[in-house]
Amino acid sequence: MPSVTVHDYAWIRSSPLFQLALEAGYALTLVRGVAPGEVLRVMEAEPLGVCAGVDALIERQQELLDASDYWDASTIAGAFTVPGEGGDWTLVLHFDGGMAMRPRFLEALSAGGRAVVHSSNGGKPIDLFDWYEAGELRTTFEWPTTREGSTPDDLNSVMREVGFDLSDDDSGAHVDTKAAVLALAERLTGVRVTEDLLRDAEYQLGHVPEEPAKEWTSVVIDITDAHGERLYKEVTRQEVESAMARACAEADRQERAVEDREGLA
Repeated sequence: MPSVTVHDYAWIRSSPLFQLALEAGYALTLVRGVAPGEVLRVMEAEPLGVCAGVDALIERQQELLDASDYWDASTIAGAFTVPGEGGDWTLVLHFDGGMAMRPRFLEALSAGGRAVVHSSNGGKPIDLFDWYEAGELRTTFEWPTTREGSTPDDLNSVMREVGFDLSDDDSGAHVDTKAAVLALAERLTGVRVTEDLLRDAEYQLGHVPEEPAKEWTSVVIDITDAHGERLYKEVTRQEVESAMARACAEADRQERAVEDREGLA
């Protein structure tokens, strides 16, 4: 594996491109052994041809946003081939708050190998790292000391080598965790991400539709007040719809009563 560390990615803090990615939200995914067109197909993307350079990718994303008068969770993803450990990898980049690279895509794309993704939702960020192997989420974390997945601790030694502090105190607060995440991704893929690589690549484009809303069956109310008293209640959809119907009927009854009083006046 390369001996890359957090210091190799210090460039992200002086990069206008990466600052835009952090502000707008992004996802950068690396998939081994799957061609860009196939990656976009798995992402259910409508093919949109190619563009030269990341500025054109950003412009296409902005055009998508400008064309909609409501919040559209679809996105323009750009993919290209890059050499890495064990052969060719596909790098996928999109600036959409990190929403388009969904778990079911990553499970399918990593079924015969490996996929690594890091993302940010922009604004007050949630920054995530995911490592998938053979269709399984092996390690995932937002903060490096709180890891989940089927093998949450398998990367611990590599994480320490690249610069993460995995102690539970605040001694590692000085570590640039985003730069360390990029270094960790390179350790797992052999792909060195640079500003030049992202800026000058020819991207194969695809329009990834927003995820259909899931049918819901219940909601959970879980509130703890200032005195430590907790209210926990699960309310079924049928109960919610029945309550709404009763409220509407009561509103209609009161409106008719007002109209009757006005008619008698």
